[in-house]
Amino acid sequence: MTAGATLNDTTITSETVDIDAPQHFVWSVLTDYARYPDWNPYTVRVEATLELGGRVELHLPDPNNPGQTFKTVEWMSVIDPPHHLQYNTGTELPGIHAVRDQWVEDLGGGRSSYRTTDVFTGDIAKLVFDLQGEWVTQGFNATAHALKAHAEQLWSTR
Repeated sequence: MTAGATLNDTTITSETVDIDAPQHFVWSVLTDYARYPDWNPYTVRVEATLELGGRVELHLPDPNNPGQTFKTVEWMSVIDPPHHLQYNTGTELPGIHAVRDQWVEDLGGGRSSYRTTDVFTGDIAKLVFDLQGEWVTQGFNATAHALKAHAEQLWSTR
């Protein structure tokens, strides 16, 4: 089992949601990037493959320009199915490094949970956290709840 990034005072953490679907099924929904536009309100499109070191292009709604998106580029650093997915910004953003961990836990009885964290480090980590932390937290929470709803709906109709 893999470990996530070390949490610090510039860590964003989503709510943990319990999902009425098994861990392996939730993992398959989480990693089905082609279908993100169908359910994910925060990461509206992803261009990636599940390959260590692979490029991850995340398309997010632009909080400053409603109706538009912007792209961030990150890199796959942990793929531990069906439990842990991690990607990071590498050297893409001067002065800041971010590591995002997504966790799907097995709760037993065909149930699971999901949560995510994003750890910022670097010279401008505190500034970015102060300026964007609330928006990112809201996005992570929206993703967690949307993943729950989507996975449960798919699982119930399988």
